[in-house]
Amino acid sequence: MTAGTALLVGGTGEVGRTLRPALERAGWAVRVLSRTAGPEPGRVVGDLATGSGLEAAVRGVDAVVHLASDARHLRAVDVEGTGRLLEAARGAGVGHVLLLSIVGCDAVPIAYYRAKVAAEQQVLADPAGSVLRATQFHSLALRLAEGATRGPIVLAPRGLRAAPVDVDDLPDRLVDALAADRRGRAPDLGGPEVVDLGDLAVRWAVARGRRRPLVVRLPAVGRALGAFASGANLPAAGAERGTRTVEAFMTERLAGS
Repeated sequence: MTAGTALLVGGTGEVGRTLRPALERAGWAVRVLSRTAGPEPGRVVGDLATGSGLEAAVRGVDAVVHLASDARHLRAVDVEGTGRLLEAARGAGVGHVLLLSIVGCDAVPIAYYRAKVAAEQQVLADPAGSVLRATQFHSLALRLAEGATRGPIVLAPRGLRAAPVDVDDLPDRLVDALAADRRGRAPDLGGPEVVDLGDLAVRWAVARGRRRPLVVRLPAVGRALGAFASGANLPAAGAERGTRTVEAFMTERLAGS
């Protein structure tokens, strides 16, 4: 698909703020869908939870990048909202709807991931739909590490690992996926390394000048933790990889604190 007009749904979030300039550099004119009005050019008001403003937002659009999610209203926004967006896009003749999803969402039985699967199914059933799955972001991995190091002991379920990807590694992959003629599942995107979350918590504590905590390994109890411990959230062979490491992200985070 040649560059035209792209609508970013969830374009004011962490990924959207980095994706917009990447799309513009690639020649796209960009609109940003938001529930509230704003001063930046191209911002349009609409709401996935109600459908308000969606028809107007997609009018004249060549492609949609769907980044929006709301953990508090999964049914209304992630599931039903995706259906509303697809219906509006079909009515407007949009040629490509690209959904950003999560590696392993179909294997981890938690509500947020189930909502992502439901959104994926709708997008992949649409002739214009495609899905790009990415692993968890560095920012999430560090939030987990921060929460685990509030005391002298880190309680870490055995086998919990991640291949966190940097948000800045996503835009070029999304731009490429949007430009591709291919629909369906794009290759997954993971970070450049697999890290043990208990070890990451220790590294983060030491990097902040704190005493090295003791790591106590616990069984990964329950279906959700068991899925993570089995590596369901890790990129499979053939996945594409970002380049920015956790170490580089931690260094930058500490320098800015």
